[in-house]
Amino acid sequence: MTQSEENYLKAVYHLEGSQMGKVNTNAIADYMRTKPSSVTDMVKKLSEKGLLNYKRYQGVSLTVPGTKKALSVIRKHRLWETFLVEKLDFSWDEVHEVAEQLEHIESEKLIDQLDSFLGFPKADPHGDPIPDKNGELEEQHTRLLSLLPVNSSSICVGVRDTSVSFLNYLDKNKIALGDQIQVLEKEAFDDSVHIQIGERKLHLSNRIASNLFMK
Repeated sequence: MTQSEENYLKAVYHLEGSQMGKVNTNAIADYMRTKPSSVTDMVKKLSEKGLLNYKRYQGVSLTVPGTKKALSVIRKHRLWETFLVEKLDFSWDEVHEVAEQLEHIESEKLIDQLDSFLGFPKADPHGDPIPDKNGELEEQHTRLLSLLPVNSSSICVGVRDTSVSFLNYLDKNKIALGDQIQVLEKEAFDDSVHIQIGERKLHLSNRIASNLFMK
């Protein structure tokens, strides 16, 4: 498969998860930052290969082989992100672009050895679950910080937004995965939250709180 084909399968997988159903070609075009006509051509091609279910005007979904391939690419991406952070001292806002290149390496032996070398991690540096070699994902029961009740306390286990600007914001305010966060107060006016991490108290906007997964 070409890198472009793998990227399309990965895009459909992520969009299926967020939309809970079939994905239209315009959504794929927005996600891939390309023209709808280009998406239609690729979708037809992947459908002919048995990787996508596609009927005009009825949306797109992954077949079983398509899902397996998408999860394989995602597994490689998240393992490489983990390797770059844990072993090569990359920061969590630097790894995505590099992992985008490395995820297309085909060697199964290399990826299996990488997984073993890292101790079979369950999640990447952003808290996203890593599929195992069979494509199985460990089920996660998380809630957004913005939805937690006042006086509750929970552990930060992931981020919804992996953009460089958001990750830099977290670094600047010393908010990291594994931090125990207590919700002290919520503002009725704008749904912002007052929190405590250790001895520090912070005021977070609803946008920030809505991008932190807690467990």
